[in-house]
Amino acid sequence: MTTPTWTLSGFGDEIDPDPAVQVAVLKALGANHIEVRSAWGVNVVDLDDEQLARLADILQQARMGVSAIASPIGKVDIALDPELEVVRLRRIIRVAQALGTDRIRIFSFFRAEGVGVDEIREPVIHALKLLAAEAASAGVVLLHENEKAIYGDTPERVLDLVTSVDSPALRLAWDSANFVQVGVAHPHDEGFAQLAPYIDYLQVKDALTATGEVVPAGQGDGQVADTIRALRDRGYTGFASLEPHLAAAHELGGFSGPTAFGEAGRALAKILDAEGIATR
Repeated sequence: MTTPTWTLSGFGDEIDPDPAVQVAVLKALGANHIEVRSAWGVNVVDLDDEQLARLADILQQARMGVSAIASPIGKVDIALDPELEVVRLRRIIRVAQALGTDRIRIFSFFRAEGVGVDEIREPVIHALKLLAAEAASAGVVLLHENEKAIYGDTPERVLDLVTSVDSPALRLAWDSANFVQVGVAHPHDEGFAQLAPYIDYLQVKDALTATGEVVPAGQGDGQVADTIRALRDRGYTGFASLEPHLAAAHELGGFSGPTAFGEAGRALAKILDAEGIATR
């Protein structure tokens, strides 16, 4: 039997603002890919051309591939003009192309206080259709992350989004911890079967139901090992991207630091080893 092999990656800015440090830590954990959310404290959507060229050179010199661009697209109020997000996506697509990846992480919009989630369904789907059309024309794939407090934060609404937009340019990034933090008690049992056909990316973090605290994979209630096993059995050979959030979390991301990031990497390695999955 051939050993399944997944590609290890991680959110570099969870390690340090400096891309050189990010690369060094990821390399030490055995990763040859990085997920790019920010560099030198600047979000990917705001990197100027000089910074982008400098980042591309650092990654090229280190022979570091880019698994995805972790963009902030869709982390805005749905009441705003969706064309504004299309414009921002065009810039993100330029970043993705410069860094050699065709995957871009996105979200499905916040809503104002007092606005019911059902009220934003149609405008969210309309906005995602616009974004998916832009992505398709550029030959990139959008990965919807099930973030807290956006429309697509539960398995049912994530499924609604991906089937309603109905575009090969919109796939899913699975995040067990985020499901736990919105009250999905057993993410794998409650969501994996229906979402599995659309999952194209695994973001690795776990969380405790009682407090919402983010913990290393396998140490929380996110059923991370169950999902990894099920993905293996489905023949998944994609990315496993560490996003530990072990020191801090905020609206546009999180931070762990090198030591905690290493702890998260070792926790994931333990699960993968137990399931007979190799990494590259």
